[in-house]
Amino acid sequence: MSSQSLKIPKPSRKISGFLPILSWLPHYNRTWLSLDIIAGLTLWGLVVPEAMAYAGIAGLPPQAGLYTLVASLLIYALLGTARHLSVGPTSATSALLASSVATLLVSTAAINASDPATYQTYATAFVLVVGIVFLVAGLARFGFITQFLSKPVMDGFVMGLAIFVAVGQLNKLFGVSKPNGNTVEKFVGIIKQLSQANWVTFAVGITAMGLLFLLPRLSKKIPAGLVVLFGFILVSSLLKLSDLYGVSVVGKLPQGLPALVIPKLPITAYLSMLLPAIGVLLVAFSEALGVAHEFADKHGYDVNADQELNAHAVVNLGSALFGGMIASGGMSASAVKEGAGGRTQVTNLVAWIFTIITLLFLTPLFTQLPEAVLAALIIHAVWHIIASRKLQKIRSASPVEFWFGVLALLGVILIDVLPGMVIGLVASLVFVIYKSSRPHLSSLGRVPGIPGAYSDLSRHPENIPVPGILILRLDAPIYYANAQTVRELVRSYIAVTQPPPRAVVLDSTAEDNLDITSVEMLKSLLGELKGKGIAVYVADVHAPVAEAARRMGLNELISKDHGFPTVDAAVNFLELSDLSKKD
Repeated sequence: MSSQSLKIPKPSRKISGFLPILSWLPHYNRTWLSLDIIAGLTLWGLVVPEAMAYAGIAGLPPQAGLYTLVASLLIYALLGTARHLSVGPTSATSALLASSVATLLVSTAAINASDPATYQTYATAFVLVVGIVFLVAGLARFGFITQFLSKPVMDGFVMGLAIFVAVGQLNKLFGVSKPNGNTVEKFVGIIKQLSQANWVTFAVGITAMGLLFLLPRLSKKIPAGLVVLFGFILVSSLLKLSDLYGVSVVGKLPQGLPALVIPKLPITAYLSMLLPAIGVLLVAFSEALGVAHEFADKHGYDVNADQELNAHAVVNLGSALFGGMIASGGMSASAVKEGAGGRTQVTNLVAWIFTIITLLFLTPLFTQLPEAVLAALIIHAVWHIIASRKLQKIRSASPVEFWFGVLALLGVILIDVLPGMVIGLVASLVFVIYKSSRPHLSSLGRVPGIPGAYSDLSRHPENIPVPGILILRLDAPIYYANAQTVRELVRSYIAVTQPPPRAVVLDSTAEDNLDITSVEMLKSLLGELKGKGIAVYVADVHAPVAEAARRMGLNELISKDHGFPTVDAAVNFLELSDLSKKD
C-alpha cells in the first residue's frame, strides 16, 4: 500500500461487491483529495441550478430537484462502480416522469387530477416504482437489458426528447401560457401567443441563455450555471422584475432537509405504473451505462452493469422517499466532473455536502429567481443534443437504421414521449428480427498461398473454388426466424453452382445453439439434398450445438463421417474420397 493511500482495512469481497466504495476507498490516494474537492464544488455549481430547472420539466417545484440530489449524490457514491458518473435528475428522465404521470392521471381516473398535490403524489409513487423495477432487474442480473435499444433508435429518441423539452420551456421564455397538445402543436401555440409575450421576461431569458453559452468559452473554470443563477437573482431583486414588470419568479422554497414521504395510492394505480417504469429503465439505464462505459474506457477501469442497476435502484428508492424525481447518470454533469479533474466518487460526496448546505441555508435566495432563467438553463442543457449530427452520421453509415431513429424522433414530437418510447422499442426489436431473419451466407474458396485458409469468393475473386464441393458459411446463428431463409439461400447457391456440387460443407462457426424449427429445417434440407445426390457435411460445430443436435435427432449431420473440426479437414476428406469426383 502506498504511503499516500488511506489506511482503511480491506473488507471482504462480498461486502465490497455490495458497497463498491469499500473496494476503492482503502486505496484512495490523498493527493487526489484537492482535485476531488475542486471538482465537487464545480459539480455542485452545475447540478444545483440544473436540478431546479429539471424539476420544472417534470412539473414539480424546484426543491424536488434538490431533494433528488440529496439521495442520488450520496447513494451513488456508496454503491456505484463508475468513478466519473454523476447521477441525478436529467432532461430525459424529467421528461419521461412528466409524460408518464400525465398519462397515469388520465388512465387511472385519478380524483382531483388537476390538483398539484395529486400530481406530486403520483410522481413520487412513479419514482418509487421505477426504483423497484431497477431493483428487480439488478437482482435478476439484467445488466444486458440495454441491448434491446439500438443506438440509432436511442439517438433518435433522445433527440426527439430534447426537442420536446426545449419546446416545453418556450412559454416560460416568452412569459405566455403553456399550450396543450404534442410538441408541434405546442410550438404553433407559442407562435400564436407572441403578441401577448412579456418582452422583459424574454429579455431576461435570452440574456441568461447567451451568458450560458458565452461564459464557458471565456473560461471553462467559470461555473456558468451558478453565475447566471445568482446573477439574475440579484438583478431580479434590485430591479423588482416581478412587481414592476410581471416577470414570473420561483417564489418561496421550503428551507431544510426533505421529510420522508410514502405516497398513498391504490394498488391498481401502482400496477398501472409498471409498464411505463420498465420503459424508463430501458431509456435511463441505456444513457447512464453508455456514459459510464465512455469514461471507464477512457480511464482504464471496469463498470459492473448489474451493480449499476442496483445502485440506480437504491438511488431512485431514496429519491422517492425524499419526494424527489427519477435519477440517472447523465453526460453533462459527468463530463463537467471529469473535466474539472475529479478522480473518484469523493467528488459526488463534496457536491452532496454543499447541496445539503444549500437546502439548509440558501433556499431563501431563490425566491426572486426568474422562471425564464430556469427555462434558459434547460434549453442550454439540451441544445447540444438538438444541434448534434448523430442521425446524419448514421444516415451515411446505415440508411435503414437512420430511418428507425427518425421514426423514434417523430414518435416523440408528433405524439408524446411514452408512445415515442414504445415506437423506439418496437423499431429496435423489428430491426433485430429483420437483420437476424436475413443472414448473410457466403460461398468460400481457398485463399491462394495460405494453406488451410478459406474466405468469401464474392469479396475475394482471386480465391480458388474447390471443384465439386460447395463450401457455405452462415454469418449468423440459425433459429426459427431465419430457418426458411437459410434454406432458400442454400438452394440458390446450389442452383447457380456449375458444375453442380457433389457435396456441401457447412461452416458452423457462427452457430451457438439450435432450436426445434432450425433442426426440422436441417432434417428436411438433408433429405432434399440427399435425393439429389448431394451429401452434406459440417465443420467447426460447437459443443452446445452438437449436444442439441443429438438431443433432437440430428445425429446424421454430426456423426464421425459428416462432422469435422475445420473446413479444411472436411475438404481434405472429400478430396481423398470418390465423393467429390465426377463419374
